[in-house]
Amino acid sequence: MTKEELLQKLSEIEWDDFECKRAQEKLPEDVWSTVSAFSNTSGGWIVFGVKQQGKLFEINGVNNGEKTESDFLNTLRNGQKFNLRLTAKGKKYLFDGKLVLAFFVPSSIVKPIYVGNSINTYIRTGSGDRRATETEVMAMMRDQAFGSKSEQVVEGTSINDLNKSSLETYRNHIRNDNPSFPYKDLPDEQFCDKVGISKDGRLTIGGILMLGQRDVVQRHISNFWIDYLEIPGKSLADAQVRYTYRMQEQDNIWESYQIILQRLRNFVDAPYQARPDGVGAEDESQLYALREGLTNCCAHADYFSPMHPTIRVFADHIELQNPGRFMFPLSELRTQIHSIPRNPNLIKFFRYAKLGENAGYGIDKMLIWEKLTKGKVEFASDLICSTVTYWFGEQHSGQAGDQVSDQAGDQVSDQAGDQVSDQAGDQVQKVVNCIRDNVYTMNVLLKKLGISSRRYVRINMLNPAIEGGYVLRAYPDKPNHPDQRYYLSEKGLKLVK
Repeated sequence: MTKEELLQKLSEIEWDDFECKRAQEKLPEDVWSTVSAFSNTSGGWIVFGVKQQGKLFEINGVNNGEKTESDFLNTLRNGQKFNLRLTAKGKKYLFDGKLVLAFFVPSSIVKPIYVGNSINTYIRTGSGDRRATETEVMAMMRDQAFGSKSEQVVEGTSINDLNKSSLETYRNHIRNDNPSFPYKDLPDEQFCDKVGISKDGRLTIGGILMLGQRDVVQRHISNFWIDYLEIPGKSLADAQVRYTYRMQEQDNIWESYQIILQRLRNFVDAPYQARPDGVGAEDESQLYALREGLTNCCAHADYFSPMHPTIRVFADHIELQNPGRFMFPLSELRTQIHSIPRNPNLIKFFRYAKLGENAGYGIDKMLIWEKLTKGKVEFASDLICSTVTYWFGEQHSGQAGDQVSDQAGDQVSDQAGDQVSDQAGDQVQKVVNCIRDNVYTMNVLLKKLGISSRRYVRINMLNPAIEGGYVLRAYPDKPNHPDQRYYLSEKGLKLVK
């Protein structure tokens, strides 16, 4: 910071990275809470020798600069005042013979930094320091395991704890989209060890999150849940109903990801449709930009937070909110390449399936959205969570709003009169016509429909038909029951053509 920059700061009203202390004779006690706050957020300058009165600043100087500098730096370094030894970079200025000292306290790599004990943990908000909440302190403590937690091995687990269907579809995705992948044809156990799903036969945290069975995931990551909602309004406040669609809880990240990606296709232009999931490896449509954001959301979340990842589709924007902060300054996001993954092996799992960019380039792909839609992509972050918002362009926003509003209108109509919608999707109509007045297993349905992909029928045909109330399960409380059968409700019978 130059002398001119310091004077400019003194002429401004408030700052989140700049604090003045009089310190004419000695260090003030409240300086240590500011050190804690800067260390726990984005860093900042502490200036000694400037007196603040309201919004006015007066340079009064430091009487004993050498002692003030020594006392400040020694306290940071001796490890007695704070839980960790700290450093700061100092500068000296003279204004009409008055000495001013300025020290830059950097953001600490390891957090939280507190004075004495963890209750005295501070963070910077606006131009002031405030004591961190328990949730914020816990989030900083979890960040101490940043980049390594997902690779930890879980004793007593094996690949038998993986969801077999998830592992199969994940491997098929790699074979289709990354045919040169060297481990694609190995037996399951060797494949899992090679890619990091397991180590020496035991599952990693990341492997469990990505492909685990539901009860295994809940046992080891009890708060796991990725939430997805479609909301008929520009905010929760102006929505006709709370939501028109909400994804049921899924076993793992992979199952959640596939369903969410399918739903997002309804709100964007996605001309490339080489496979049932509608996304090709080199597809650079609006869906491609969204897909990169969804991949980042799933791979960078703090899954041990009380929060959970939430994707909300509004009439004029799509919001992806994640537990866990961005680990780099947002000001650098559009100008510098960063590769600081919270869960490195989750990122690798997506990249092996060609569903994520190479290290550091994901943000660039997300920003393609702005060129394609003329809508902005906004990023926000605090100690607790991070949010990426995709705003629709003006024309697209209207189309999306109409679509969500139509869905809301259909839902309200169904609730009021239980009437069959004229806008039932083609895929729902097909499965309803196929079932008619019979009761079928999945295998029989696949044969009658002439479709080989069980997953495609379940996600694109059966699930929407069940959610719409057209199709019923023989075992409604056990969707994966081995003897599961499907039949039409009275509402579904009215839809038969």
